[in-house]
Amino acid sequence: MRVIGLMSGTSYDAVDAAAADLDLDGDTLALTPLGTVSGAYDDELRAALGSALPPGTTTLAEVCRLDTRIGQAFAALAVLADRELCAGRAELVASHGQTVYHWTEAAAEAGGPRALGTLQLGQPAWIAEATGLPVVADFRPRDIAAGGQGAPLVSLVDLLWLRGRPGTPVALNLGGIANLTAPDGTAFDTGPANALIDAAVRDATGGRLSYDVDGALAARGTVREPLLRRLLTEPYYAFPAPKTTGRELFHRGYLRTALGEFTGLSAEDVVATLTRLTARTVADAARTVRATEVIASGGGTRNPTLMRALGAELAGVPLRLSDELGLPADAKEAYAFAVLGFLTAHGLPGSCPSSTGARHPGVLGSVTPGRPGRPWPGRADDVRPPVRLVLR
Repeated sequence: MRVIGLMSGTSYDAVDAAAADLDLDGDTLALTPLGTVSGAYDDELRAALGSALPPGTTTLAEVCRLDTRIGQAFAALAVLADRELCAGRAELVASHGQTVYHWTEAAAEAGGPRALGTLQLGQPAWIAEATGLPVVADFRPRDIAAGGQGAPLVSLVDLLWLRGRPGTPVALNLGGIANLTAPDGTAFDTGPANALIDAAVRDATGGRLSYDVDGALAARGTVREPLLRRLLTEPYYAFPAPKTTGRELFHRGYLRTALGEFTGLSAEDVVATLTRLTARTVADAARTVRATEVIASGGGTRNPTLMRALGAELAGVPLRLSDELGLPADAKEAYAFAVLGFLTAHGLPGSCPSSTGARHPGVLGSVTPGRPGRPWPGRADDVRPPVRLVLR
């Protein structure tokens, strides 16, 4: 089955599309990557989205407009991916959408945040109308309804993909938020990856830059230990897994509050310290699961200063890109959601309770039908969940 996976992460800068040919043979799911394309949000949409995200406020009217415009952006990229990567023969689109809010309790009695709801925008009807293909979307709510955190959902794909690899390989994604998956099924958001760095860069440049290009600001700065120690007092880091977080916690207002007691710091020093914060919290999390190697993906891998800091913090634990194992670091999550869409099409669970804390595995997502008369591409009879993912 040819599936297009669509993803826009917590950095909300672009939509990524990954096309995959997926084939389930017994308990093995074979994935043939067909390529990737990406499309940036236009400046107006990105500004509107940024204004609506926490700690900003918005209206239902603006939510409606964003849902439509994000859906149209996803639809345009899906059409391009079908034409350029699948020769017009895609059978299914799996759309993560754009997360705009992940509702968690501030401090659950169980000892950490508990997800109560989640909202991803990007109306799938626009994708179905533009491509004529059935669309699976809204993956996260089903896991939350089953008592899970709704994240990280890519953990199931990571477990299938890394099964059989020696030692304790840990999959790491460095988006706006960082998350990792260990072979025993432990998976959680470690804290900010790019979220606070991006916020600091926007403040320092008056919005001229939205991220630290090539890690240049951090490379010119000095890590300020008092600020780093203050940032590391955040209670979230000490909560046990499973746990999830997002821009609802790690946003511009959070950063400004943390910086309020420090004066005279240059923008370069602030960004350098935040980069070290990401590296430190990721490495601390990797140590808790006894990682013997860390396989990284996500936009943060393009920041050489962050990757150097992470390598130093891991203290001898090998750090490599997912490209080395066959999945492009820039589009691994899009490929992962293509897999999750494939599983849904076959009536198979796409969540891992040991990763999200759900009571049971769940078939994820809601389905928007394709053009009239187009058959549903999956089958639900005589199939069983895969136990491994191989790349061709």
